Amino acid sequence: MARKFQRLFRFTFMLLLLLGSFGISASIAAETVKVGVLKFGTVNWELDTIKHHKLDEKNGVNLDVRFFASEDATNVAMMAGDVDIIVSDWLWVSRQRASGEDLTFAPYSSSVGALMVPGGSPLKSLADLKDKKIGVAGGPLDKSWLLMQGLAKQQLSVDLAAQNEIIYGAPPLLAEKAQQGELDAVLNFWNFCARLEANGFRRLISTSDAAKALGASGTASAIGYIFHDKWATANPQAIEGFIKASGDAKALLARSDADWQRLAPVIKAEGRELEVLRDRYREGIPKGGVAEEEADAEKLYAVLAELGGSRLVGPAKTLAPGTFWRGD
Repeated sequence: MARKFQRLFRFTFMLLLLLGSFGISASIAAETVKVGVLKFGTVNWELDTIKHHKLDEKNGVNLDVRFFASEDATNVAMMAGDVDIIVSDWLWVSRQRASGEDLTFAPYSSSVGALMVPGGSPLKSLADLKDKKIGVAGGPLDKSWLLMQGLAKQQLSVDLAAQNEIIYGAPPLLAEKAQQGELDAVLNFWNFCARLEANGFRRLISTSDAAKALGASGTASAIGYIFHDKWATANPQAIEGFIKASGDAKALLARSDADWQRLAPVIKAEGRELEVLRDRYREGIPKGGVAEEEADAEKLYAVLAELGGSRLVGPAKTLAPGTFWRGD
């Protein structure tokens, strides 16, 4: 009997060695996480870092990145169940939750745009903006634009939209118009602002400064990873592994300049422009806890609800409970 068990033990041992030589693990297989993103969005810098350094494998997941042409397309894919995670803002999540959806938000970045002016511009503050031509990315209900209007109304009792010529347009188009001198100021997304900054522009005021002036105690994350509560509950290893991989990538990008050089072809920037994009990205890495982020979002929601009305936030007067994911 003893010899029989010895032979069985040796057979099992050799089988495990053979399986290992073919890369087959006896442990639980990594869970695939499908992430839907814009093909040229800044979130790709983090996802590329995760895949390059195999941070997904390290944390027990397999990242499957799927590219889409527009934010609307990623939203549709999420609602249809074609992807597990997308990137959007907490305001959209709150509105969806108020309508009965179980979406939730994990902070990704607090990098936000700014009102930019040429380096030699005489404009020094919001008070100088009168009868000017201002470019605004994102449209009339863009959150950064609403916050700028709210700040001007609170501090100066002026209506920025009424007293200036506002040009709405796509971020790259407005950045180009600004560089060509066709705009006195431009409010753009953070990465376009960083590129302008590298080319001699300066910040008149950032969206984060406006948010703090309107009551936020810190810099709430502007965008985050969005997923369904039900999916996260059913796949705890997947969401935990993904969040850890994201954190590992941020930590790496926060300290490694070499990784930014590796990403240069993906970012399509070099020299001073790459450095500014790197520094502004690092500034946007979330530093506070979820409770602090949620408290700031609640304050900003009240301001945005007043300025944007139901067209922006829908019927809900307050941030929907559960908008921020706590991992409970």
